[in-house]
Amino acid sequence: MESEVKKEKFNWFKMFWEGFTGMSKLGKTLWIIAIIKLIIFFAILKPIFFQDFLKSQVNEKSEKAEYVSKQLTGRSIK
Repeated sequence: MESEVKKEKFNWFKMFWEGFTGMSKLGKTLWIIAIIKLIIFFAILKPIFFQDFLKSQVNEKSEKAEYVSKQLTGRSIK
């Protein structure tokens, strides 16, 4: 007789949730600070300081590739 082993789907969320709830208060606080810093960087600072430079230079996708190619080859020659 063959015994069938029921495979349970691995639940990533459950794994992280259990790890987070079993963490000490200091660990939770540090993780929350890290997540807040990432949200601030990607949601607030990135659009302000790292704007799309190529969009202001050219419009078409093929023109973007040509512009970057000219800039890179021009810098390597100098």
